[in-house]
Amino acid sequence: MSVKIPETAAGLHRALARGELSAREVCLHFLSRIEQRDGAVGAFITVTPELALSQAERADALLRLGQAAPLCGVPMGIKDNICTQGVRTSCASRMLENFVPPYSAAAYERLSAQGAVLLGKLNMDEFAMGSTNESSFFGPVRNPRGMEYVPGGSSGGSAAAVAAGMAPFALGSDTGGSVRQPAALCGVVGLKPTYGAVSRSGLVAFASSLDQIGTLTRTVSDAAEVLRAIAGADARDATSRDICWDGLTCGLEEGVSGLRIALPEPCFGDAVAPGVRRCVERARDVLQSAGARCEPVPMPQLSNALSAYYIMSSAEASSNLARFDGVRYGRRASGCQTAAEVYERSRSEGLGEEVRRRILLGSFVLSAGFQDAYYKQALRARDAVRAAFDEVFSRFDAVLTPTAPSVAHKLGQRCDNPTEAYAGDLFTVPVNLAGLPAISVPCGRAEHGLPAGAQIIAPHFEEKRLLRIARLLEMEGVCAL
Repeated sequence: MSVKIPETAAGLHRALARGELSAREVCLHFLSRIEQRDGAVGAFITVTPELALSQAERADALLRLGQAAPLCGVPMGIKDNICTQGVRTSCASRMLENFVPPYSAAAYERLSAQGAVLLGKLNMDEFAMGSTNESSFFGPVRNPRGMEYVPGGSSGGSAAAVAAGMAPFALGSDTGGSVRQPAALCGVVGLKPTYGAVSRSGLVAFASSLDQIGTLTRTVSDAAEVLRAIAGADARDATSRDICWDGLTCGLEEGVSGLRIALPEPCFGDAVAPGVRRCVERARDVLQSAGARCEPVPMPQLSNALSAYYIMSSAEASSNLARFDGVRYGRRASGCQTAAEVYERSRSEGLGEEVRRRILLGSFVLSAGFQDAYYKQALRARDAVRAAFDEVFSRFDAVLTPTAPSVAHKLGQRCDNPTEAYAGDLFTVPVNLAGLPAISVPCGRAEHGLPAGAQIIAPHFEEKRLLRIARLLEMEGVCAL
């Protein structure tokens, strides 16, 4: 009798370690899934069948020798702003449409060293700037939970691939919620680690003080395992921290008895859709029934976080993306007569509307006469957000909020109103401003029968506590859709 191929990384590891499946069989299964389903979803920009099968054969050799790491032979997808040597890394932009990096990101290197198998590169908002995955040069991604709806962004392809069963896990990047928000909208688990927990080497920079590579998985235990594989210090990233992550997957089922969990009042107000609020309040009730103590806290400083985030991230983007000028990097416009024309036309033709909008905003807030009024004010607002979290964590063990204020909206619905789309990051951006770890877990279905997400936030480098709380919700059935 044929063995049913598991959907999760942990299930695949068990089947592979027992010899019930080969890595090649697993790889072919998921490549077939991509062929069958991705034409409708649009999660992949590049599929790598030859590389995947080659890596699967290597994984099978390690399995036969009994040297299999937990992710050996497990297929994965990688967001297309994470460099993969020899495989196109486009950032979903016309500017980098044909860019093939000569090196790999540290996170991908670590997964490859474990024997994980790369199925391909995943669609995203261009240069990770967006929250709907509609700004990709390669076309939008559709939400597998409702094909007329957006999957969220900017890691929409990563969330959609996992939700559609085309990959057991995926990597994304999170600058202001770009892992957690699509995880919530697609009904999967999205983990954004502490800033510095995972090397940013090889991640194409958007806003360097905010960017962090994160994971998208079907279960909390899978998130813990993938984080353990990619976390740790890296000499190529001076912001990465030397923290021991070996015990990350231990004690996930210890429960939440005795924990104190804060509920920020600005995150449960009128900005939250009624169905989403009900789902998150149900998660709160489950935590309280399991022995946690949940209390509302004011945290008025969060009201300025969204504005501060868009000023800061756009300012950093205007600097980071200056290199894509058609001379040093990126697509060069043809037929130009002067250097100025090369710069102007290459950037105008190569960069999409949302990216140009943010570069212009960033250049404006950094310009003479406006830096004090905008950029420095945003830095002060970030300091206030950090101080507010420090104060809360002096009294509480974790924070619970909705991940996004509403469920997914229909494709094209907010294309003409970018500020309305920006509001989808309302509850996620404070985490990046403070550099904290956070996880989004499904917490039921809300409006239109679409998934809602609950966000759990913990102090710096307390990912184990974060995962433990999320696992309790998972065990109690809150995460079931």
